[in-house]
Amino acid sequence: MCLAIPGKITSISGEDPLLRTGKVDFGGILKEVNLAYVPEAVIGDYVIVHVGFALSRVDEAEAKQIFEYLREMQELGDLQEAGAGAAPAPAPGPSPP
Repeated sequence: MCLAIPGKITSISGEDPLLRTGKVDFGGILKEVNLAYVPEAVIGDYVIVHVGFALSRVDEAEAKQIFEYLREMQELGDLQEAGAGAAPAPAPGPSPP
């Protein structure tokens, strides 16, 4: 399952708006993210990220609520490096007859 995940911008690099990137903290996991779609984003902002692109800004309370939902669903395992944590739980299939 592909999800858009909230994260906090910890640093920004690049002057060209199309090549601007930032380090984004996803609950302790740092990833490099393209910020071209959120030119107004600054360090400390929370952004929604999908496949390496920040799509929009969100407020801190909403980002934390989304993280809590994802933890409950055990979907944060997709963000962890291979071998760094448990794999996400498989999606439930149809019930046996």
